[in-house]
Order: sequence, then C-alpha cells, then structure tokens
Amino acid sequence: MNATLFVGAVVTMNDATPQAGAVLVRDGRIAAVGSEDEARAALEPDEIASLEVIELGDRVLLPGLIEPHGHPTSSAVLLSDHVVDIRPVIVPDAGDVMRLITDAIAQRPGGVLANGWDPLLQRGLQDPTRESLDALAGDVPVVILHNSGHTAFFNSAAARLAGLDRDTPDPAGSSYVRDEAGDLTGVALETAAVYSVVGPLIGGAYAEFGALVAAELRRASAAGVTTLGDLSWEPDRAPLIGAARATFGLTARLRGYEMSRPGGSASVARDNGDDLVRQIGIKTWADGSPWVGNVATSFSYLDNATTAAMGLAPGHRGAANFSAEQLLEISRAYAHEGWQLACHAHGDIAIDTVLDVWEQVIDEFQLTDHRFRLEHVGAMTPAQFERAAALGVTASVFVDHVHYWGDVLVDELFGAPGARWADAQAAFAAGMRATFHNDGTVTPLEPFRNMSVAMTRLSNTGRALDGAKGVSRDDALRAHTVNAAWQLRSENHIGSIEPGKYADLIVVDRDPCVVTPEELAATRVLATYLAGDLVFERERVAVSG
Repeated sequence: MNATLFVGAVVTMNDATPQAGAVLVRDGRIAAVGSEDEARAALEPDEIASLEVIELGDRVLLPGLIEPHGHPTSSAVLLSDHVVDIRPVIVPDAGDVMRLITDAIAQRPGGVLANGWDPLLQRGLQDPTRESLDALAGDVPVVILHNSGHTAFFNSAAARLAGLDRDTPDPAGSSYVRDEAGDLTGVALETAAVYSVVGPLIGGAYAEFGALVAAELRRASAAGVTTLGDLSWEPDRAPLIGAARATFGLTARLRGYEMSRPGGSASVARDNGDDLVRQIGIKTWADGSPWVGNVATSFSYLDNATTAAMGLAPGHRGAANFSAEQLLEISRAYAHEGWQLACHAHGDIAIDTVLDVWEQVIDEFQLTDHRFRLEHVGAMTPAQFERAAALGVTASVFVDHVHYWGDVLVDELFGAPGARWADAQAAFAAGMRATFHNDGTVTPLEPFRNMSVAMTRLSNTGRALDGAKGVSRDDALRAHTVNAAWQLRSENHIGSIEPGKYADLIVVDRDPCVVTPEELAATRVLATYLAGDLVFERERVAVSG
C-alpha cells in the first residue's frame, strides 16, 4: 500500500474536527485525520517502512478548492493559440486590442477568432459592425467574442463560412441582430447563435483537444482547484475527454452540465461516468449579460454616454431569452428524467420567472433533493433568495463582478441596484449552501480573491459596494469547498478533509482562517494533490521517509 503523512496545520472544513495536526493518505483516500500520533496509529505495519512524511512547517493543508461554475472544455480552446486573447485582464488598453486583431488578420488568412472584447473596461473600444469588420478584414473571416461570452461580432466572410444569411432563422433562446431591411448586422446574441459563428473558426483546435484540456486543468491545479463544474458541457466531446485522460491524465475532476434544448432529452443516462468525469446536470440561460444590456430587470439601465455607446435607448431594460412557457417545457422535460437543473439568471425579473417555473416542476414531480441551481444572480434580492431557499434551490454567485466591474455597475450601468450586485450574504442569510465562481475565461480562476471580495465587497479601486453586506469568513471558505461539493452532488467524495474522501488537497502559504481579507486574496498555492498524487508544485515542501 502507498501511504503519505502530512504533518502540520490542517484546516479540514469538517465541522466535527475543523483543525487537525496530521492527515494520513492511503491509496488516494484520506485514511485518518487528527494529531500526528493518531494518524500514525492508523498506519498498517507494512506501510511504516515506506511511509512518505510531508512536513508542512509554516504552511497549511486545505481540501482542494472547487470551481462550481466553470467552462473548462471551452476555456481550453479559448485560451489556446488558436484564439487571439484580448481579455481586459490581459490587454487593458483599447489600442493594443485593435493592434492584436489587425496583426492577426494579416497573419491568419484562414480566419481570426478573438476573445475578450469589453468596452466597459477597455475604454475607447467601439462595438464593431459587419461593415466595419469587412473594411478591416476584407475576405478574412473575423469573429470577436465579447468577454461575457453572450455576444459575438462577425464580418461577411465569417457569416459565409458559418452558412448564415438573411434567411437563417434565429436559434431557440438566441438571435442574430438584423437591420430594418432584415440583413445581418454582424452581431450574434446568446449561446446558440454565438456558437454558430465561433464554431467554424475553432474546428482545428479539436485535433489537439486532449492537450488543450490537459493544459487548462493544469492551470486549475495551479490555482488550487481540484474539481470544476463545466456549465457548457457537450456530451459529444466525451470521447475527446476520454482520450485526454488516457494520453495526458486529468489533474482535476469534471462535473458536466449539458446545454439544454427546447423539447430535448439528455444525451446520456443519469448513471454515467465515474468520480473523475461525470455529467450531472442540464444548463439553460434565462437572460444574458449586464455588460451587453440583455439582463431582464425590473429597473432600467442608466441613461448616459456609456449606455448610449452600448446601443441602449433611454430607460432600457433587458429581455429574457425564453418565455415562461418555453422555460417550463425545457425544465419539465429534463426534471422528469431526474436531472439537476442549472439556469443562468442575472436580472430579478428573469429570476422570478425561473422560480415560478421551477416551483411548478418541483410540485409536479414531488422533488425533494433536486438541488436546482441559479447561476450568477447579479440582481437577485434578499426576498428572492429566501423564496429560492424555501424551494430547495441553491445559487452560485459571481462575486468577482464586484472586483472588476464594481465601479461600472454603480456609476455607469445601474446606480443603486448596482451597489447591491452579487449579494452573497443574502444567500447565506436565507440558509442556502451558496457558492462562488469565475465563469471560465470571463475572470481569472481566483477562488481566494472571490472569498476576499465576498467578505469586503471592494472593487479593484477600493470602492465598497455597500448596498449589501459582506459574508463571514467561514461562509467564504465553504463557498469553494463543502458547499461547492454539495452543489455538484459530490459531497460524499470531496470538499473536506475527512476519512474516506479522496485526498484532493492543497498546500498554501498562509492560514486562511486568521489572515485579513486582503491577505486572503493573495494566498499562494504551493502544491496541489489529486487523489493523493502531486499534480502541481510551486514550492517544494519538506519530505522525509
């Protein structure tokens, strides 16, 4: 048998024994937790001679962190060399964005996909049109994906490549923007339409998909993340994931949510996969993104130069992607098959619609432990969190919006409603096992910053979004550990350091239970283990036999 003993400060996230002095790992599982003497007492006689002892010193052992709402299989492609990375966290200057796109057009005559367009953070960008991209790129197909992922801009050559013309019907829950004459303007809104123009430009990436996925999961390992929810899971990629697993090995667990279709049925059986890779749910989108004006809210956007540049008329309010009847059709079909439902919903109107629909479905099928999930929930109110909790609905809050777009939310988009954006504390106050996330490539995978931002509600300029209260430290830690494990229906396997669970562990450079929120955000992951195997090492810890 293969055994490893970690000795030093341990934060278990197990209420029964929240702190420990040692953890014994045997064959990928946690065998004992307690004092060093207690852990050594659990050793088998034949393990003693070959025991590996890891002395933590001033470092701290934690359970592996969990990203409950990511897009790792999509991010694997979008962060590859097949795509021009113009995300504002990488390229903050508008001039540099345009230079990168122009250079790519000259170098990639077969077509250019750029990802990360964000005029709210990259000041000076003007949203492109089909005509402006035609003038820029000529016959080179160009698609520019907005940082939110909810909008894509394309030229005539890209439309031809995708087989789109004025007679192409809008996909369900999505649309192609058209002018008064009915011609395409070069804007695709929402998932199905966006995928239709993006897809032809990334086909070549799938020839090396295994290596790309392995690289994306290594990035997760470096952030201390050992499990990711994939909220844009495509079952037809399962063979590619299997090949990646066989060839490269996977350094994190995946929990997939297949994208819904009106009147659809899941592509796989409920019982599928294993503890490393499994599809567990269905994902749909009730509305869109605050950054492009299509979140369904009871309050309007502000009327100013920023919203005018977004193309929003005075008093604009976003609209939902589906009617209540369409959402009911989707939800009923998949819930009848026993799937967990996850629904993207930012605006309070969209959230009311989803809760109305889900209440009908829950009652119709007499569901109890369904764990239906609301995703992002930017404008969700305390009363809505209470109603959701009473229905057994949980939420994953995109708190990093506060850090990157906090000032924009208040000053330029929504005013007072922006100051209460991403009210995670209301979720916990309602009794939810809420979680936090970074949403794939939208913001960097930074769970410790999420915890800090949820506690302080500070933007990156130091401004407090004081329309809501900060969360407690304990709730912040739970959001990326035990709560996330429960939300992903994996609480019996991961999320805390307890005997019998997988030894998904991280070593960090400070104790998250005692540092300030600012120091918590700067936590460095030094090593990451998946089922006891070292999958990332930034700084070697002392090891002895």
